[in-house]
Amino acid sequence: QVQVVESGGGLVQAGGSLRLSCAASGRTFSNYAMGWFRQAPGKEREFAAGISSSWSGGNTYYADSVKGRFTISRDNAKNTVYLQMNSLKPEDTAVYYCAAATSAALPTVGAGGYDYWGQGTQVTVSS
Repeated sequence: QVQVVESGGGLVQAGGSLRLSCAASGRTFSNYAMGWFRQAPGKEREFAAGISSSWSGGNTYYADSVKGRFTISRDNAKNTVYLQMNSLKPEDTAVYYCAAATSAALPTVGAGGYDYWGQGTQVTVSS
């Protein structure tokens, strides 16, 4: 069983920044592909960013809506993935979820590709 815990959400003005953290348990964290998803009220959960396992290069992937503004990174020594969010917009308001794919090297845009999910952290961007 892998536990995934997000933190770092909050209220920020448009144009501001936030950094989300995601701590995942497990001795083989570096082998996990990790993803960040978000779900706005009344909308489907959508992929925001993903990072491949370290042995496959730690490559990063982004949804078009966040590309150039969000940066995903991982610190395997801390079993943690980060999502740095800059130039935030009101449309970024959502619950942000971290997910771990423990048997996959590459992240997927589909939620079904992940084994474990965090409880989510609220991000609210005011105009």
